[in-house]
Amino acid sequence: MHGTTLALIELGAVLLLLGILGRVAARIGMSPVPLYLLGGLMIGVGGLVVSGVDASGDLHSPVGAIDEFSTLAAEIGVVLLLLTLGLEYSARELMTGLRGSWRAGLLDVALNFTPGAVAGWLLGWGAVGAVVLGGITYISSSGIIAKVLNDLGRVGNRETPVMLSVLVFEDLAMAVYLPLMTALVAGSAFLAGLQAVGIALVVVTAVLFTALRFGPQISRLVHSPDQETFLLKVLGLALLVAGVAGALQVSAGVGAFLVGIAVSGAAAKQARSVLEPLRDMFAALFFVLFGMNVDPRTLPPVLLGALALAVVTAATKLLTGYLAARAAGIGIAGRWRAGAALTIRGEFSIVIAGLAVASGSMPPEVSAFATAYVLILAVAGPVLTRSADGFGRRRAAAARERAERRTREAPLV
Repeated sequence: MHGTTLALIELGAVLLLLGILGRVAARIGMSPVPLYLLGGLMIGVGGLVVSGVDASGDLHSPVGAIDEFSTLAAEIGVVLLLLTLGLEYSARELMTGLRGSWRAGLLDVALNFTPGAVAGWLLGWGAVGAVVLGGITYISSSGIIAKVLNDLGRVGNRETPVMLSVLVFEDLAMAVYLPLMTALVAGSAFLAGLQAVGIALVVVTAVLFTALRFGPQISRLVHSPDQETFLLKVLGLALLVAGVAGALQVSAGVGAFLVGIAVSGAAAKQARSVLEPLRDMFAALFFVLFGMNVDPRTLPPVLLGALALAVVTAATKLLTGYLAARAAGIGIAGRWRAGAALTIRGEFSIVIAGLAVASGSMPPEVSAFATAYVLILAVAGPVLTRSADGFGRRRAAAARERAERRTREAPLV
């Protein structure tokens, strides 16, 4: 069969599978990310469907004809994920959120990066593996959290701005973390890693200044009443800046995130609307490609460790949200809701693992461990978020009852 014909058949089959998995996820009220990963595991190397075995005994995926396209599509998926994330904030909102959330943000780093870094070291992955796993456990899933809050009708709750401020800090931290991690996994020297971070900080500062000073002009330049023209301009700008950022060792995703920040107002709203279906499709291809590159036979050995780390980091994220909400004067029920929502991990943990594994310097166990870890918390996190409201209300009622009892039992003066 002709190569192009075979590629079209394979791509059509993969997209159809993703559509079915997305429909199933919507029916059961969960994020489709875990199902996309499972779909990739099924059709990837060592999955349920294989095309054959070579002389060395290695299994072949049945969709090998679309390898080049799927790799490029996965890169575009990362760019679009971070671009649409940046579109959620204006530069002014980002700076305001940072000023109000830096204490909670630093607490978040200490409580949630540390367990992953320690686990990476104990697993024998060295200092670089510790940095990679620390990032995987640190970053919450903004996309899944936003969807869960919207589904539960909690977008207007008092604790929601506190959670968003923590997520904003995490997004800015990624602008420094990603280039450093990319330099480390590529085998760059320590000074080269510091140079990458320095370049990243200069670029981030320059873009934030430009967005603050010239944001309206940039938005007017990108904005267009014609959907086709607008899509070409915003997508072209994002890919161009992402490519330049990658050439500067800053990370293509960070470049796309900064483009999103620079676009604001009506242009940002239009961009979110136009890019959403495109982002979902390419992001789905990214997740399924990541799953395809993980041999399911490598999951059982890491499953127990991933489960233990998921339990620990769910507790640390819960504590992060609880303390941040308490510092903001939020009631007990809201504190538990904030903490539970932040336990959700997803797309960006997989992005970090994907970048690390793509370098070729990390052991294959990193992919398996990250997949198992994200599968656990992408499913358990929303469940915890749903149940946190009732649990928090019961704790608040118990606290009120204890306070009333102390008041009744206090001696009269």
